[in-house]
Amino acid sequence: MIKLMWRFMLLVAAALAFTWLADRPEKIVISSPLREIQMSLLVGVVSLCLALAMAYFVWRLLTRIWRSPSAVRESLRFRRHRKAYESLSRGIIAAGAGDAQAAARHATVAGDTLKNEPLVALLSAQAAQLKGDREGVKRAFEGMAQSEETELLGLRGLFADAKQAGDWVAARNFAERALAKNPRLPWASMAILQVQTAAKDWSAAAATIAKQGKAGLIARDEAAKKQAILLTAQALAIEDKDRDRAQAFAHDALSHDANLVPAALVAARSHIAGGNVRKALKVLKTTYAASPHFELAELAGLAKTSDTPEDRFERVRDLVGPPEANTESGFALARAAIAAKRWDVARAALESFMAHQPQARMCGLMAQIEDAQGDHARSREWLAKALNAPRDPIWVADGVASALWSPVSPITGEVVACLWKPPFDQPSGTALQFDGAMTAPQIATEKPKVLTLEKLRAPDDPGIDEQELKS
Repeated sequence: MIKLMWRFMLLVAAALAFTWLADRPEKIVISSPLREIQMSLLVGVVSLCLALAMAYFVWRLLTRIWRSPSAVRESLRFRRHRKAYESLSRGIIAAGAGDAQAAARHATVAGDTLKNEPLVALLSAQAAQLKGDREGVKRAFEGMAQSEETELLGLRGLFADAKQAGDWVAARNFAERALAKNPRLPWASMAILQVQTAAKDWSAAAATIAKQGKAGLIARDEAAKKQAILLTAQALAIEDKDRDRAQAFAHDALSHDANLVPAALVAARSHIAGGNVRKALKVLKTTYAASPHFELAELAGLAKTSDTPEDRFERVRDLVGPPEANTESGFALARAAIAAKRWDVARAALESFMAHQPQARMCGLMAQIEDAQGDHARSREWLAKALNAPRDPIWVADGVASALWSPVSPITGEVVACLWKPPFDQPSGTALQFDGAMTAPQIATEKPKVLTLEKLRAPDDPGIDEQELKS
């Protein structure tokens, strides 16, 4: 509406100006030796406007004629680029569909025109991958790595190629170059972390986790828990060589995560070796309250070598509290009571867990109690129940059970929480397989057979294995 008003006002102004010029009596005289021309002021102004318009038209025509060769070249260039981008688009679609020949053909057509286009290089690499031309793939990614714009893309391609070839040194170098250029690259950070964990370089892995936390690749709480796991791994690795450092690592891990049973065991063993039983019991009690585990209770019972089985039983009972609180408490107290030959106390500790699907280890302890009290028939009944009892708790990381605690996933190589719980990757109701000659005490302490998965790897996992790394 405002534009319409402005146009109307301009028309009114032009009409008023022409009216004013028409009313002026002055004349314009153009004299020359050959002729004299006279005209009114209105005609002179109109003639001048027409002359200027004609001059502008002629100038535009001459300019268009002068520039026509370059315009033709630009038009042809635009058509070539349009066809090249169409070929590039079709090539990407063909590569996605797995058509190696079409992808290579379109990459060639697009590359003739779009020589500096990063997508052309990527399409060429994909086409070479589809054809199995590893040299072509390597050349394409090396070319991309030379350009600042596509350096990270080229480094990732070279990393994947080196990983596929089993050249872990080169793969690590490419990942480190990418991470130095951009610390927020998840694939590069994870690749380096997997190399470090495969080499059991826990301190370097902890530094990588710290960088991931600062870069925002993982949440701070998650980074703190992973740091605690790696500190525990360091403590376990040097426990036999340097107990003081192992103790420091273990306490540092517990300050980040009080649920880490292995860290508490290392710290307590170090205190016991140093003669400080009270500190050891304090560590064990704190961790047991957060994460009950029978090994914590057993270590508390064994804190003093001079103690009798009765003394050890009392110390275990002080640590675990009421046995019906959880299965770990009942199991630990029953084992201590059996060692002290307090059969009634052991039976009472297990009683609340025997009514509905007791664990195999609980059945084994009941069989041991019955056998010690002379009821061999009942002992055999409990052994029979143990064969089909639910699985006992075991260390589980990423769904894979292990007899030992592990700081990393056996599937992806990532730092993950290893939990003490019944394995869920095994069918229920087929718990333990015992030899017929096994005794009740052996069944009570026997570890379940573990089903492990061999070399299962995630799609983006470098899959670095320790033997390959050493070679």
